[in-house]
Order: sequence, then C-alpha cells, then structure tokens
Amino acid sequence: MKNTRVVTIGDVAVGGGNKMAIQSMTNTDTKKVQQTVNQILALESAGCDIVRSAIYDMESAKRIPKIKEQIHIPFVADVHFDHEIAIAAIEYGADKIRINPGNIGDEKKIKAVVDAAKTHGIPIRVGANAGSLSKAIMQKYGAPSADALVESAMGNIRILEKSGFHEIVVSIKSSSAPVCVEAYRKISKLVDYPLHLGVTEAGTYKNAIIKSAIGLGTLVLEGIGDTMRVSITGDPVQEIYAARDILKNCGVKLGGVEIISCPTCARCSLDIEKIANSIESFTQNLKVPMKVAIMGCAVNGPGEAKEADVGIAGGRNEALLFSRGKIIHKVDEFDILPELKRLIMEFQQDYAGKY
Repeated sequence: MKNTRVVTIGDVAVGGGNKMAIQSMTNTDTKKVQQTVNQILALESAGCDIVRSAIYDMESAKRIPKIKEQIHIPFVADVHFDHEIAIAAIEYGADKIRINPGNIGDEKKIKAVVDAAKTHGIPIRVGANAGSLSKAIMQKYGAPSADALVESAMGNIRILEKSGFHEIVVSIKSSSAPVCVEAYRKISKLVDYPLHLGVTEAGTYKNAIIKSAIGLGTLVLEGIGDTMRVSITGDPVQEIYAARDILKNCGVKLGGVEIISCPTCARCSLDIEKIANSIESFTQNLKVPMKVAIMGCAVNGPGEAKEADVGIAGGRNEALLFSRGKIIHKVDEFDILPELKRLIMEFQQDYAGKY
C-alpha cells in the first residue's frame, strides 16, 4: 500500500498503513435526529467506520451534538456553497468536514473555514467529481476525464495549502470505473494525502456493485486508497456489506464471514442457493473472520473447500458437515441449516477473544 500521511478523524486514523476505513452517508433528513441516529447505529452494526451526513442549513448543523452523543463512530459534515454553515458544523462538533472550496466562495471565506478547522483540530476532505469541474477545466479537456479531475482536485488542495492547512483527505470520483482508476493512479503520484476511494453515482445495487468492484477493487489491489465508500442508491447499510466484500476478496483482512458456495450442477439435489442466502443473512454482522463453504456435492466438498473453517457438502436429501477438509458427521436435509449455524456460532465464540 502507498505510504500516505496519517490524518485522524475522531478516533479513526486513516493513511500511513492504517486499515482501510469503510464509510457511508446517511440518506435521512439530518434534522430528524432519531431517524438519522437509528440509521447510523445500523451502519455501525454492519461495520461502518466513519459516517457522513448532509449539513445543508444552520438547523441541521445544530443537530450535530444530539446525533454525536448517541453514536460511536466519527461524524463527517457534508457542506456545500455556504462557508458559514461549514464553520457552524465545525463548531457544533463535526469530526471532519467535506467541502468543495470552489463552491464555498472567495479566498476570505475559505480561509475562515480553514481557520475554524485548525482551531478545532479537524481535517477537511476535498476533491473533485464530474459535477464540480469549473467551466475553464471543462473547456480545456472537453469532458470530465481523469486529467480534468486531477487538475481540479489539485487546485482545491492548493487552496487549502495556501492557507497553511495540511490535514487533508482527497477524493476523485467519477461514475466511470476506468476514469476513477486512472485519476486515482495519477493523483497518488502527486500527493501523499490519504485518498478516499469511490465510484460516485454508481446506481442501484447490481450496477453499483459491479462498478465498485471493478474500480475500487483494482485500486486496492494496486495498494492505492486509505478509505472507501461504495455508492449505492437505496439503503446505505448495503454499502457497508459491499465494501467489506470487495476488501475481503482483494485479500484485505477484515472481521466477518466469507461465504464460499458452488454454482451447482446436475449432481446437486439440495437447494444450495436457499442455504447460502440463509447463511449469508445469518452471518452478515458476525465479527470473527471465518470461511463458510456451502457446496452442492462431494466433488466440490471437503476437498475443493478444504480451507473453509466450516462447511457442508450436499448429497441426496443429506449433507456432510466438514471443518478444514475433515468430515465431522452426516446430517439430513432438515438439520443442515441448524447444524451449520451451530458450528458457525461455536467457531465465533471460540475465537472471539482474539478479535
């Protein structure tokens, strides 16, 4: 992983080789405190490390203390256009603010925001996306290309650096996975600030997962990135599960259960899809890292999935339970789910103290 400088957001350190921080953003009305808190608590349970909310007026800024006193992860204020709202969000306790200096106003207004961030010791996230590019940059490049995004982001970084501010996190987002990959590769060679990864406006679940797996997965495998958000239209909790899955499949060690299941064939007589979906739902909030294999037959059973901590290999109206390649015992089809769940929870309890 590229060695970036460390920036601290609340009690979470990003950059400098710290673990990839998973982020999401609430889609409740921030002024509705209890709805927002409930959503953040659900995000926490799913494994969210940092949460962001839109702070769009003074009243929403005033709600920050009430929200923060009920949650357990750093709270980031997302502010656009109004420097006074940005300052208020800082003063009301945001652990980081996300701004676009280009739409905050003149240099005096930006400096006022920077001074407030310095006084309260919080970082600022800046960057670029297709919607934030200036007319001059669009005229120069003709499209929101990787080079256009990098130039825009560097301009925002220089604005903060000119004010003597260096507690910066940088993001460069596009709805195109290839553009994202190219842009992050380029900016990672120009700055040592932590990079927040994301393919923005990625769409509904299916398309968002594909785009994010391609874009973010490529960057993670190349050692680029310090925090990430998978952008999905809908329930933000799904963003956390998606981010965890991407990271785990990139070889990043995280807590939680990885499901291995075969695609099935004519040898399979059990409803493997139903079993796999049930176990996936059952384990989604478990913290101890483990692999669970759900295989349709002996061909793809203990041998092919021998690295799984626990698993099943289907037979006709029955299944073999196995652990790390060794068969434990046989169960009939009605006992498969209860027995597999029991083994999973035993494993979780046995190793809970190590994580």
